Amino acid sequence: MKSYPQNIEVKLGFDKIKEELKSLCLSTLGEKYVNVLSPQYKVYAIQKLLTQTNEFRKIISAGYSFPQNNYIDIRAALKKSEVRGTFLEEEELFEIKLSLNTILGILIFLKDKEEEYPELAALCLNIELDESLAKELEAKIDDKGVLRDNASRELVRVRTDIAKSQVRARTTINKVMKQAGANGYCPEGASITVREGRMVIPVLAEHKRHLNGFVHDESSTGQTVYMEPAEVLEINNELRELKYAERREIIRILTELTDRVRGSLVPLESAVHFLGIIDFIRAKAGFAIKYEGICPELSSKPVLNWINARHPVLEMALKEQGKSIVPLNIQINHQQRILLISGPNAGGKSVCLKTIGILQYMVQCGLPVPVAENSKFGVFSSLYMDIGDEQSIENDLSTYSSHLKNMKFFLDNSDKNTLFLIDEFGTGTEPQFGGAIAEVILHELNRKGAFGAITTHYGNLKKAADKLDGVVNGAMKYDIKKLEPLYALEIGNPGSSFALEIAGKIGLNREMLGRAKKLAGVSHVQFDRMINELEVEKAEIKKMRKEIEQKDRRLSDAIKDYEELKSFMEEEKPKIIQQARSEAARIIKESNKQVEETIREIKKSDADKRRTQEARQRLKEMESKVAEPDKWPTKTTEPKVEIYAIGDKVRIKDGETIGEILSIRGKKAELAIGSIKSLVALKDLSKLSNTQYKSLSNERVRKISGIDVNAKMTSFSPNLDIRGVRAEEAMVKVESFLDEALLLGYEEIKVLHGKGHGVLRDIVRTVLRGNHRVGVVKDEHIEFGGSGITVVELK
Repeated sequence: MKSYPQNIEVKLGFDKIKEELKSLCLSTLGEKYVNVLSPQYKVYAIQKLLTQTNEFRKIISAGYSFPQNNYIDIRAALKKSEVRGTFLEEEELFEIKLSLNTILGILIFLKDKEEEYPELAALCLNIELDESLAKELEAKIDDKGVLRDNASRELVRVRTDIAKSQVRARTTINKVMKQAGANGYCPEGASITVREGRMVIPVLAEHKRHLNGFVHDESSTGQTVYMEPAEVLEINNELRELKYAERREIIRILTELTDRVRGSLVPLESAVHFLGIIDFIRAKAGFAIKYEGICPELSSKPVLNWINARHPVLEMALKEQGKSIVPLNIQINHQQRILLISGPNAGGKSVCLKTIGILQYMVQCGLPVPVAENSKFGVFSSLYMDIGDEQSIENDLSTYSSHLKNMKFFLDNSDKNTLFLIDEFGTGTEPQFGGAIAEVILHELNRKGAFGAITTHYGNLKKAADKLDGVVNGAMKYDIKKLEPLYALEIGNPGSSFALEIAGKIGLNREMLGRAKKLAGVSHVQFDRMINELEVEKAEIKKMRKEIEQKDRRLSDAIKDYEELKSFMEEEKPKIIQQARSEAARIIKESNKQVEETIREIKKSDADKRRTQEARQRLKEMESKVAEPDKWPTKTTEPKVEIYAIGDKVRIKDGETIGEILSIRGKKAELAIGSIKSLVALKDLSKLSNTQYKSLSNERVRKISGIDVNAKMTSFSPNLDIRGVRAEEAMVKVESFLDEALLLGYEEIKVLHGKGHGVLRDIVRTVLRGNHRVGVVKDEHIEFGGSGITVVELK
């Protein structure tokens, strides 16, 4: 991708992104790829880079044991091994061994998971390493980077002889030193030391002639000399010869191993290149995790549809200060190719511009970006920007001249695949001329079909953006009441600079502000005021729309509840009528039996047979009429459908229980009955007015407080049986029973509710938990009813 100016990465802050990537690399191999990182303009190439990073991110997130150690740059050692006759040192071969093991571990991992990570596995295709080289290096170099004793038979023999000679030399010299010490020839606390690779003992200078041997060194004061006793001279000579033999054998082995490396130079160089790429991709995946970046959807068309876009460098800086960034929603497409951003100073216009630049630059470099998942990125072939003060002393260019020079480059090089970014368009000269030139340049860039974003304060550009096809106004949002920036971008309307308002907030004299308005001109002030008023009206409309939406949702819920209740009533109505008819038939049938009994009695008393027969016939006719519901009159009065709402006061039908509706759930309502909450079918409720509810509540209190204690004591039983009672009635009965027991001073009561499904038991326990005068609650002893009876100890 072509970019302008040369220091575009510094201006965007991309240099800091690179530094962050380098810090996440494990070696200089990965850092090398960070240094040459540059944007691509082919969609398939960018997609490949993003997919590689996304696959590695999945590896990290899955917690797989991916090789992470010994990403070593062995290129210098490989270069050294190219010359025949040379040999690599043990440390260099050790690094090759470690690097080889890491590369082989990565190859094994990716080949095993080729289906899961196809793009990463594809990187392994051209890597062909000779595993025997790794095995040979492992066999001859230990984990400390030293040749193993068994690297060859000769090395085993030489090192064995060295060990034996060292034992002989130490034994002999210890004997000599012990004798010298006994004679007072050695300094107090002296010990054996080594000089020039030979074992020596420290001797006081005045006694050096009392011992046979060779002086190798003396102390800085000259009071002590270091002598090699004659007794160990020959042994030390043998040791030196053995050391020479050891070194010759080591060089032979190292030369042999270097030859093996030289024979695999080409595949080794490819493997090192592969290791660097893996390190680089791993760093990009780590960056994505740290900055919550994603690999977004790409489009071959130049388009930006970003949701919750964040500038990564700014976001990290704000986090360090304990602040959070305001995400931006940005749309640039063929209908609105150029976005003109206005608003007050320090409102976030330049940050918005840099966010567009750095995120587009990052994604075309194959880097994950901090945006929402459903964001979409297009690809541009060139990115140009004009941000900041470019005054040049060397070229004798002013800031404005520099801007114009940049504009000329934009006009000469922009096309339909260009993305340009211009900050403070037209500033640096007289506003009247600067605004006019900027408007002409805007027209020309728009004519070329280029894409871009521009920040400005000029009113003529805002007006032009409203008229030009392909150009759209945008504003950085501002709290008009508090006169504080909100740092959020809103596309569709221009923004005000709020210059006069900010000046007033700072404390400038009102009279001065009035004069400034006159100098600015009526049209400019009116235009700015109109933008401000539009902002206020827009905020009010947004607030009203939100309230209307909330009311609409509540209305929809109420209509839904009404429809459900009506449907329920229509479904239940035939069932209720049928039940009533069946019950009526049963009652008449029972009555008929009773009449038959009466007739039998009449017969016994010789009553008139004809009249008896007539009575029986009338009973049969009535029974037949009741037993045939289809012949019943069909005209019925439509029952009134009650509409309930939260807060309504209600009574449970067929009882004295009253409560308040807390919520409505379909065909049921959640009631607050005293301290208890219960779900009751809407069909079982009847609405009460506030006066009725208060009256019934007071009546209940009077009933409790007006009790004749003596009479109640004689009739009260400490055992309550609620088996077969409905849940709502059970709550009322238990509450009343508890109130009476506390009033009469009982210490223990029992509630018989049976076992069943445990519903009544749960209700009893819930009521008891709501009373602070209840102490211990437990099941009755197993022999007397167990969990079917609740025993309550009262405080």
